[in-house]
Amino acid sequence: MLILKDGYRSTLTLRDTERAIKLTRQMFQDSLCAALNLERISAPLLVTRASGLNDDLNGVERPVAFDMKEMPEEGEAVIVHSLAKWKRLALYRYGFQPGEGLYTDMNAIRRDEDPDNLHSVYVDQWDWEKVIRPEDRTEAYLRDTVCRIVGALCDTLDSLKRTYPALKTELCRKVTFVTTDELEERYPDLTPKEREKAVTAEYRTVFLMKIGDTLKNGKPHDGRAPDYDDWQLNGDILFYNDVLDDAFEVSSMGIRVNAESLDYQLHASGHDERRAYEYHKKILDGTLPLTIGGGIGQSRVCMLLLGKLHIGEVQASLWPEEMQRACAAHGIELL
Repeated sequence: MLILKDGYRSTLTLRDTERAIKLTRQMFQDSLCAALNLERISAPLLVTRASGLNDDLNGVERPVAFDMKEMPEEGEAVIVHSLAKWKRLALYRYGFQPGEGLYTDMNAIRRDEDPDNLHSVYVDQWDWEKVIRPEDRTEAYLRDTVCRIVGALCDTLDSLKRTYPALKTELCRKVTFVTTDELEERYPDLTPKEREKAVTAEYRTVFLMKIGDTLKNGKPHDGRAPDYDDWQLNGDILFYNDVLDDAFEVSSMGIRVNAESLDYQLHASGHDERRAYEYHKKILDGTLPLTIGGGIGQSRVCMLLLGKLHIGEVQASLWPEEMQRACAAHGIELL
């Protein structure tokens, strides 16, 4: 659903917005690398469908797919949804050691997204992944990593406001950690998205943990693929967005599956057939390193920090004509 506000005007002009986007991206990725000990590597835009490497997101999204003239034996190529699985293989191939990690600029097309203020068919993320030790597969390690990411975002905002003092965005550095089970108990009569809005309105910055497994009502809080995050050691970083008056997700992340959790989650989700993929075999036999990782939306971060009402104000994408007209009539300048 498109959110419009009478009297809305961006704090920044179009040219200042473009300058601020560049500055935001540069500053945040530098802060993130320093906080998590990451280095940049190159990443693919497409993988083969047969590889099993594409991120399945909620399990229902269709990737953009096509055949390749010179590689018919490889089957269809698919545009990535994200690089959740590919990154872990890259850490193994490149010889990264515990405490070392990578990040990359991930660009994707998600054809089944419903365009609105937050969602676009074009997705840009910082995808990151880091090798950890067996003793790091704990909630305490996850929480510390979340706090480092939130700190990098807040540092970036502080620097931006020195350059653009008219920005009104405020972020809370203190992170409140809450599980999906606790959220269900606290707000039993609300939908999952309504629960997220209620808890972020109260605490401002929230890490919502344990997403993917079923709750007491028999349904998951939200969908998660069974073969990258450990459903007991994952979550979303949420801020309260004053411009939208709603919860605002900037990152989905978590400690990745080991052999035990992958075995459970493949069976629980009804996807045991994936055990035949090379990637899954390498987790089940212990070949791949243990990791933590996630995706952080580049346009999402720019939208939040620059106080924009629509993601199209910070990225060039395709939008329905009706949405374009409605945005123009309400002061939203789409790039």
